[in-house]
This record gives sequence, C-alpha cells and structure tokens, in this order.
Amino acid sequence: MQLEKAIKQQKPFAHPKHKLVVNIIYSQSWLRLKVDTVFKTTDVTSQQYNILRILRGQHPNPATVNLLVERMIDKMSNASRLVDRLYNKGYVERIKNKTDRRAVDVSITERGLSFLQEMDARLAVVMENMFDLNDGETEQLNELLDKMRGDEKV
Repeated sequence: MQLEKAIKQQKPFAHPKHKLVVNIIYSQSWLRLKVDTVFKTTDVTSQQYNILRILRGQHPNPATVNLLVERMIDKMSNASRLVDRLYNKGYVERIKNKTDRRAVDVSITERGLSFLQEMDARLAVVMENMFDLNDGETEQLNELLDKMRGDEKV
C-alpha cells in the first residue's frame, strides 16, 4: 500500500527524504506487528530470540554478555536480563569464564537450539507470504538499506 494512503496524508511530503524517513519508520512498525504475531504464541520475545540466534551462531563456543550486546539488533535491550530469562526457561546455560572469574559466559542449550529450529520454520512461512518482492527486488532493497546506513558503526 502506498504510504500516503496508509497514513491518510493529505499534502505531499516536503522532500523525498522526509517521505523516506516516515516510510521506513512506518514499515518497521508494520513489520514488527507481523513478526510479533509469531512470538505471541511462544514464551520468548523478539529480543530473546535475537540472543538465541547470536548464541546459535557462536555454538558450540560460548559468548560473553558483552559480545551479545555488540551483536544485538535492539541496542537498548538489557542483555543480562534477557539471558536470565532465557536461563530460567532452559534455553541457555551459564558457564564460568576460565580466564576471568568475575565473568560468566553464555551458551545455547539443546532445548534452545530446538526452539530456534521451530521458530525458523514458523517465521519462514510468515516471511514468505509477507513481502510482494521477487528475489532480485529483495536483494536490491537489502543493498539500498545497507547503502543508506553507510559505513556507520553500529
């Protein structure tokens, strides 16, 4: 749907970049609503899912909480609190750091890996039906979004 119709905008945007900012914010909200429908049927939030995905990428090696913070999509999330909740659900385990006794490493459990496998399948169905883009358009949009952010360090 065209942005102006979606937000019932009467006047044209002052500049194409103004429309771009509103369009990206609107699209992020739209996408979040679609994806959150899958998470509402689980005991995991999208931020917790992000932690599990990072840990799966590290597997079988553990990760420090600092590494999780660096790689998280939502930088405002409290990684330690998210890890605590995932630990209570049995999706991660805490391991004493061998080089720093004050630090704790985090590793994904088999239960966490199984959960991710289920979620990957469920999210794939949602994403397959969500975008009216072919593979070439999807690649182009990914490239444009990367270009928009430039070389900025996240």
